[in-house]
Amino acid sequence: MTEMTKTRPAPKAAVNLTPAAEQRVADLMAKAPADAIGVKLSTPRRGCSGLAYSVDYVSEEVAFDEKIETPGGVFYIDGASVLYLIGSTMDWVEDDFTAGFTFENPNAKGACGCGESFMV
Repeated sequence: MTEMTKTRPAPKAAVNLTPAAEQRVADLMAKAPADAIGVKLSTPRRGCSGLAYSVDYVSEEVAFDEKIETPGGVFYIDGASVLYLIGSTMDWVEDDFTAGFTFENPNAKGACGCGESFMV
């Protein structure tokens, strides 16, 4: 009698990075400080709506952070922020006057007028 092995698909990442966001991670890692092992997204308490998006270099892995391998480098999501970000899409947008990461977050229930912070 043979035993059937069930294979589960790999879990989806909490945040989907667009190709432009992946390229920006690659660009950041190309000029990162020597001790940087990746780029990390977190949601610190800040702004008038409560939470803000913050992207920074990271120099060490932290337990419970989500790790996403991208073609240009490793992208981490702060473990305490994952629940606020599940299902989000992160993009990099540039125009003549501004450049920055943008987020489509299905968990956000509102945002401040300037778009700097959000609430869940």
